[in-house]
Amino acid sequence: MIRKSSSKKSTAIKICGLTKTSQARSIAELKINAIGVIGVKNSPRFVPEEECMKIFNEVEKVSSSIEKVLVIANAKLEEVKCINNRSTPPSVIQLHGNESVDYCRELKNEFPGIKIWKAFRLKAINDLENISQYEKNIDAILIDAWDKKSLGGTGNRVPIELLLNKTFKAPWILAGGISAEIIPEIFSKLRPDGIDASSRLEISPGIKDIKKVASLVREIREQD
Repeated sequence: MIRKSSSKKSTAIKICGLTKTSQARSIAELKINAIGVIGVKNSPRFVPEEECMKIFNEVEKVSSSIEKVLVIANAKLEEVKCINNRSTPPSVIQLHGNESVDYCRELKNEFPGIKIWKAFRLKAINDLENISQYEKNIDAILIDAWDKKSLGGTGNRVPIELLLNKTFKAPWILAGGISAEIIPEIFSKLRPDGIDASSRLEISPGIKDIKKVASLVREIREQD
């Protein structure tokens, strides 16, 4: 669960881009808060529907409180609406494309029982201006690094100086080049409600280094 942070609540941790059922269990056992599976077909971490459900099932066995996040981008609404028919649907749909406010609103109305997270890629201060338009129609904001060739999973870092004086009404999650080594620097300047990590924890795309994941979790919990 991603909530607005307070002095008594720990930072939520999401590990994204999982592709292996066995790793899903190992990572879930580290007591993280969310796991992400990529449903974008041109991603090197893409997971077909059947495998996605297997990963979600494995996570559910460890803890039903871990958010099961399906990441999609620029998908037609008709295609997304089929997600609810899955035997193990996601608890969160994360929109990582150029989805409009109206798109988010319609999706939220269609799936009242599923949370909607919207990713925004941050390159310059102007990129933050339109986020407020979305906040009434989403459950959380994800700030990721901008890249001209890819929507995510690049390992690029967000220019955190752009976020120093920014506040959001909705809970917000920081992504982009996250690993244990940079957590002290981030937390010395920012206190996001959640941290989202993927590529910097990998051996290869979609294959996590469990030791690096454990190190990240430990560092965040120590900083909390």
